[in-house]
Amino acid sequence: MIIIKTKEEIEILREGGKRLAFVLNKVKEKVAPGVSTWELDQYAEKLIREMGDYPAFLNYRPEGAVGPYPASLCVSVNDEVVHGIPKKDRILQEGDIVSIDLGLRHKGLFTDMAMTVGVGEVSPASLKLMKTTEKALGIGISASIAGNKIGDIGHAIESFVRPHKYGIVEVLAGHGVGRAIHEDPFIPNYGKKGTGVKLVPGMVIALEPMLNNGTKNVTIDDDGWTFRTADRKKSAHFEHTILITEGEPEILTLLR
Repeated sequence: MIIIKTKEEIEILREGGKRLAFVLNKVKEKVAPGVSTWELDQYAEKLIREMGDYPAFLNYRPEGAVGPYPASLCVSVNDEVVHGIPKKDRILQEGDIVSIDLGLRHKGLFTDMAMTVGVGEVSPASLKLMKTTEKALGIGISASIAGNKIGDIGHAIESFVRPHKYGIVEVLAGHGVGRAIHEDPFIPNYGKKGTGVKLVPGMVIALEPMLNNGTKNVTIDDDGWTFRTADRKKSAHFEHTILITEGEPEILTLLR
């Protein structure tokens, strides 16, 4: 069911999105060679709790999951696409790329955001992958206009990405967000114009292109959470929570 947010809810989500952007950008500053993914997770949780909010992913258990997610931050390194579990012995190395994905609950409402960060100096191929994925997110946001449909978002992203020959992950996608961390609709990063759910003012959605430097296919680790590229080539991931308005879409997860 598509949930249209009230004016009061939108104001809460604006504040929550601003807080989330602050935290994730502070975590980004901590990404460096020699830092463990566990340290990044602990820092993110500390900042969230200091603001009086709650880490949305901690103990989150969607239908079909093997168990609750055991951390606040998803930290996915190199060939890990999403949902990497932070570990004390997973130490970031020069040249890695790392996706940091975080959800925040503020006054009962949820926002979601992710970015991929280079660890030290990264290769030109990794830099291009990250920049293309971030640009794909911007293109998807630009297509998120009231009156358009979900297929228009996916089509815009896919049309931009295909010439770059990256694999577009199909089994994972964007989603509605707000009253729950994952709501309808399911928003693939590929699609056909004019198909799917119509976008209307008051919808709040999270767009999140995931591009692989190789095959679109993924596997999942024995931990039941960590998705990896099937060919073990690198992957990048960017995400914003946005509000559909009468005019241009509003990015809620921005520093203000």
